[in-house]
Amino acid sequence: MRKNLVIAIDGPSGAGKSTLGRMLARALNLLYLDTGSMYRAVALAVQESSISASDDLGVASLAERVAIDLVGDPDSLHVMLEGRDVTDQLRSDEVTHLSSLVSSIPAVRRAMVARQRELGKRGAVLNGRDIGTVVFPDADVKFFLTAVPQARAERRYHEDRAQDPDANFEETFADMIARDDRDSSRADSPLAVAADAIVVDSTGLTIAEVFQKMMAAISPETANE
Repeated sequence: MRKNLVIAIDGPSGAGKSTLGRMLARALNLLYLDTGSMYRAVALAVQESSISASDDLGVASLAERVAIDLVGDPDSLHVMLEGRDVTDQLRSDEVTHLSSLVSSIPAVRRAMVARQRELGKRGAVLNGRDIGTVVFPDADVKFFLTAVPQARAERRYHEDRAQDPDANFEETFADMIARDDRDSSRADSPLAVAADAIVVDSTGLTIAEVFQKMMAAISPETANE
């Protein structure tokens, strides 16, 4: 297996990017980078600071200087913010909402893209919303994962329930639709399908079935050339 293989996984919220990204990284013995967690870390840093989320310059400046790192193997990835493990804090409703706002700031995206390229250049599976179009446009393999909104909302709802027993499906669904709209309509690096991406619709499929489809698409020639 080539050590510098780069696999990009893009798609909307709830499409299964994180789960399948970890599975691919483990199977291919590659670094796993959940780029969404990096934006969540910036959101948490903003939340803990005196900077307003509407202050684009202040948020961008914070994103450029704050220390963010991803450590651990695919199944136990930890997000470090200024040297402390903040993994468990990144899935709160407030951080989720805030991360969608800060990630729409062009200067924040530029700062994170630079870090993602540096981390991924030695070979990695990266997931996000602009990996194949902006971060690694020359990735060896590009996937775009999607599913009907109802299915994606159900997946996200079950994830939310694990963290918050009071999670509400209707609220999860509404938040996901709003985030889809923000991600697709933002001026800088909008969610889009790369021209050479392999589109995988997971509606009605198990995670194992989607994983097999993705592994089959990664040819031995690509993985070893």
